[in-house]
Amino acid sequence: MTNLNTPALRSQRLNQSTHAPHERLDRAVKAHDPFASREHFTPFVVAQYLFQSELQALYQDAELAAIFPDLAERCRARQALADLADLGAPVPAPVPGAVQQPSLGEALGWLFVSEGSKLGAAFLIKRVAVLGLSESFGARHLGEPAGGRAEGWKHFTRTLDTLSLSAEEEAAAEAGALAAFERFATLLQHSYAIAARA
Repeated sequence: MTNLNTPALRSQRLNQSTHAPHERLDRAVKAHDPFASREHFTPFVVAQYLFQSELQALYQDAELAAIFPDLAERCRARQALADLADLGAPVPAPVPGAVQQPSLGEALGWLFVSEGSKLGAAFLIKRVAVLGLSESFGARHLGEPAGGRAEGWKHFTRTLDTLSLSAEEEAAAEAGALAAFERFATLLQHSYAIAARA
């Protein structure tokens, strides 16, 4: 019997299962007050760069690109790297613990979190204006994707929701999404700790 509280769509189920870590991450970001100054914002960009650079292999994966044809151009590692240069920050060294060769299900969970963060970026890009930053300087990785945020997300989730996955792959997708939130939280903590010691 189907649980009436379980959403029918995979994207909605993933949203539901990641609600708590999403809330924790939001609180962690706010605690670091990234919009207080450029100095406060820079470690946030470092974390974004580290996260996106770790996911480059997924965005360039042939099997995943067969599912999402525009996947390669969705990656924001290049924009985050340019942001670091704009802010005068060095390229950070990789942090041990990056995702390595995830299964298809796990990869879908990681991409779900990465792509979903573009919706939240719509609010963040407005906040950085007070720092003299924009989607063409210092906050490129928060910029509006080609075709628009909402449409890009709808296109991604429509494809995600129509995939035929086994029960094991469904569980792996949820595990991947949860791991993605945990990983970004780790990279955020790492980036601000390094900045505090500098």
